[in-house]
Amino acid sequence: MIKTLKDVEVTGKRVVFRAPFDISPKKVDGKLVPSDDTRIQAVVPTIEYLLNQGCSIVFLTWVKRPEGKVVEDLRTAPIAKRLGEILGKPVKTVQACIGPDVDKAKAALKPGDMLMLENVRFYPEEKKDNDDFARELVKDIDVVVYDAFPQTHRRHSSTTGVVRHGKEVCIGLQLEKEIQALSKVTENPTHPFVAVFGGAKITDKVGVLKNFVSLADSILIGGALANTFLVAKGMEVGTSLVDVESVNVGEEEMSSVDVAKELLTHQNIVLPLDLVAGSDPDSAGVVVDLATGTIPDGHAYYDIGPKTIEKYTQIIAGAKTIFFNGPMGFFEKPEYAKGTKAVATAIANSSGVTVLGGGDTASVVEDYKLQGKFDHVSIGGGASLEFVSGEKLPVIEEFEKRST
Repeated sequence: MIKTLKDVEVTGKRVVFRAPFDISPKKVDGKLVPSDDTRIQAVVPTIEYLLNQGCSIVFLTWVKRPEGKVVEDLRTAPIAKRLGEILGKPVKTVQACIGPDVDKAKAALKPGDMLMLENVRFYPEEKKDNDDFARELVKDIDVVVYDAFPQTHRRHSSTTGVVRHGKEVCIGLQLEKEIQALSKVTENPTHPFVAVFGGAKITDKVGVLKNFVSLADSILIGGALANTFLVAKGMEVGTSLVDVESVNVGEEEMSSVDVAKELLTHQNIVLPLDLVAGSDPDSAGVVVDLATGTIPDGHAYYDIGPKTIEKYTQIIAGAKTIFFNGPMGFFEKPEYAKGTKAVATAIANSSGVTVLGGGDTASVVEDYKLQGKFDHVSIGGGASLEFVSGEKLPVIEEFEKRST
């Protein structure tokens, strides 16, 4: 059994807190700040628990993809500043993850002190899951508390490595919540179980779609994802975005269109009845009935249409379990946001168990002020999809090894 915070004595201990602070920076009044603090807020309960136990906390995270080099705009100091503002306590910083300066900073920590290490991806050893580097990351540390669900699907020194080499390891409150919520979708979900998928690429969702065709009663398809399915049916989609990448399915490499064809052999895949097309995302939309009409020349599909909205919301209304990942269209533009808003609102109003799969889906929640209306909104993008596809996440595997 994976150890949680409640299974480990942390009182007065020096803790490495593996945080999910992979947050894009933005400039405000010439200063770099985190573009969004959702992932920071998500782990505040774990941090406060540790502080209440008299722990000193060393934060470890990466920020985007500096590829083993120091990139000034990807330092962790702006995250430390924002975290300190949220907690109402200062978070010290050090511009390294290992070495004498870090050793000195760790040694100086008193109960309740917090220290943010530098972007661990500044080190080329990080992405190699290097054992020596991982040992240095947990040097002079009593407990590793892992709460970075969005990075559980990566084999890196700061993910699987620190779990492997930490003196004592456990998962944080957010990761525990993620596992419990996502398991409700994959382990004997209450039926009718409805999955709603949008977004752009089928290649990003092959695993979960193939898993859900045997789990879900209905799989509702929208967004640019629907275009690939329409092409698989031999339909014209104009200039619409279509996934043309290939993907490995088992030991075979298949085109996205062939994957869609295979998925369409299952009766629970539900495609749009109509779509809204435009000459570009800023143009006025025209509804195309897919049974009787064709897309105008030079147009692309940017949203699901009114018939589809009605059908999808009716199916959602009868569901007992719902998983939602990806918008129904180009929801950043008001003209093409109706489908996403209607579907998200229908899910929010559902009396069933509602689980959202992160990424753009989390942005939908914020845009339509639907916070607090879902049972769980995952902070993991690719990690949440890999989890519900039935794959073992590398970090979870390492924890399971430690528990045997």
